[in-house]
Amino acid sequence: MATTSTTGSTLLQPLSNAVQLPIDQVNFVVCQLFALLAAIWFRTYLHSSKTSSFIRHVVATLLGLYLALFCFGWYALHFLVQSGISYCIMIIIGVENMHKYCFVFALGYLTVCQVTRVYIFDYGQYSADFSGPMMIITQKITSLAYEIHDGMFRKDEELTSSQRDLAVRRMPSLLEYLSYNCNFMGILAGPLCSYKDYITFIEGRSYHMTQSGENGKEEIQSERTEPSPNTAVIQKLLVCGLSLLFHLTISTTLPVEYNIDEHFQATASWPTKMIYLYISLLAARPKYYFAWTLADAINNAAGFGFRGYDKNGAARWDLISNLRIQQIEMSTSFKMFLDNWNIQTALWLKRVCYERASFSPTIQTFILSAIWHGVYPGYYLTFLTGVLMTLAARAMRNNFRHYFIEPSQLKLLYDVITWIVTQVAISYTVVPFVLLSVKPSFTFYSSWYYSLHILGILVLLLFPVKKTQGRKNTRENIQLSQSKKFDEEHSLGRNSFSTTNNVCNQNQEIASRHSSLKQ
Repeated sequence: MATTSTTGSTLLQPLSNAVQLPIDQVNFVVCQLFALLAAIWFRTYLHSSKTSSFIRHVVATLLGLYLALFCFGWYALHFLVQSGISYCIMIIIGVENMHKYCFVFALGYLTVCQVTRVYIFDYGQYSADFSGPMMIITQKITSLAYEIHDGMFRKDEELTSSQRDLAVRRMPSLLEYLSYNCNFMGILAGPLCSYKDYITFIEGRSYHMTQSGENGKEEIQSERTEPSPNTAVIQKLLVCGLSLLFHLTISTTLPVEYNIDEHFQATASWPTKMIYLYISLLAARPKYYFAWTLADAINNAAGFGFRGYDKNGAARWDLISNLRIQQIEMSTSFKMFLDNWNIQTALWLKRVCYERASFSPTIQTFILSAIWHGVYPGYYLTFLTGVLMTLAARAMRNNFRHYFIEPSQLKLLYDVITWIVTQVAISYTVVPFVLLSVKPSFTFYSSWYYSLHILGILVLLLFPVKKTQGRKNTRENIQLSQSKKFDEEHSLGRNSFSTTNNVCNQNQEIASRHSSLKQ
């Protein structure tokens, strides 16, 4: 029988018992399905052309708080406390320094709640909990604080093109702030979106998009009818169904914990260990595919997520998409995997940490990612290993890739080899993220004789990344590269910073923004 332990409503306990799943997980899925129906209603009956922005803000906020209360009980008050105190900080401290105070408070409050959860609830219980939504709210609080600081304090010439476009030029009202943080479309699973994109959606301006004309200048496409998200929503729901089916039928038969089984370690050959490592981590991903794709579909169903039109005039609904499954599974580099996994968190890390860090931006970004994820030691082992793997992969790419560009057969061989190496390296890196605790994590790494750690260190010693410019010029190039990438994305519609593989490849030797492995 499924566990009856929950911080939220027990109304669905009979359903939980029937499907043999924890009540927290049942509450989460049912609330997300309710949010999907509410999103369709919201778009149909509370469309921006039929009602005011005030009503849309109120309804979105109240529905969001109700879902939070249903899933997490009175622990949902943490969402209001964190948001309320952060808003007071913004008002009292002022635009010059409030981004720093908001960052420290929001991240600190999240960490306290995560520590509390670990000691109150069973250690290692990895089901729905109130700190999950708080992670998204923390991203929104900190992102908006920096966007207000950029828009109301810093000079335009000090900002990159992307920062200039995201900059918020006026202080949000309390209702707008709560609506942004706690709306029903993203309260349970996100994803993160920029404040300006959300307000544009609420006010009904998201369909008056800009698109490059023949002369290269932006032209307003106001004469177009509002595009329907129905096709995009149906496609994403199909992905959700397949992911959920895979998770319920296959994932449970391939546990990651079997990698540290004593009998398996003693009897399995190295090829067998390597294959099972890859397959077990592959099987662990569909639950994330399900949760993030469903969250994306909910936002699209409400009319949020429209990103403009492509060159063929087709509507794009990937403004706040959180992953690209095909690119993830076919990644031929560590960076390509990270750039397509938990995309919105990657953008948050870049915007609040990587592009603002004065030294060691890669290391600072991975540390922030680990702190944001929580207090389990496995998270820190994963992200420390991730730093090493990322730097080693960059060194290998810079020193060897240019030898394998042509002919096409050699390039194909290079792609196959790098795909195998990348998938094994990713799997090796994230095992502690799944195992959570120190002892099983070191048991796994010791069973592999820390081989990839040693290999990564040797690569950095033997093949250092070539530095052709000073730090100042390098950081200028980073900002120029980021601005160019943003401008390319903006020509398709609203900004979204989602990096494509080609852009990643072109800018790899200059700099790379690094993100976390996620939830």
